[in-house]
Amino acid sequence: MNLVRPRYFIPVHGEYRHLVYHAQLATKVGIPEENIFIIEDGEVVEFENGSARRAGTVPAGRVLIDGKVPGGVETVVLRDRMKLAHDGVVIVILAIEQHTGAVVSGPDIISRGFVFEDASQELLAEVKQVVLDTLFVMIPEAKGDWSLVSARVRSSLKRFLNKRLDRRPMILPVIMEV
Repeated sequence: MNLVRPRYFIPVHGEYRHLVYHAQLATKVGIPEENIFIIEDGEVVEFENGSARRAGTVPAGRVLIDGKVPGGVETVVLRDRMKLAHDGVVIVILAIEQHTGAVVSGPDIISRGFVFEDASQELLAEVKQVVLDTLFVMIPEAKGDWSLVSARVRSSLKRFLNKRLDRRPMILPVIMEV
């Protein structure tokens, strides 16, 4: 600062306390306090005709880029990604006969980021049984309303896994009508 002798000074690096210390240093080397601007993200300092002044604010903050898609990432997407990263996902795949409601195939259980499938065959067998018990109880009443079946499978697995492992993975039932 002694070499450059700036007329105006805006500290830009560090935490707020560092900006204050830097501004105090500028005052000690002779820059007038009215020419020192400690600003926060989004604040505008306008230079015009040899003078500077605060000139309002502009939107500022983090912008998260998702691949090649322009714009930011939605909060819902971030929340789902955090949940997947923390708790994993359990996918339940079922084929149900359209008219009778009988289970034709499955349930097949796929898990990612939740438990290692090869080491947890016993747990996955229990998960399958919970799904089958849920279906056995409700199929007569919910024949054809597969969104209700999906919701019940999700809620019963959610209860079971939370009680058994104190974990809350994302549960995605996939029901195919045949």
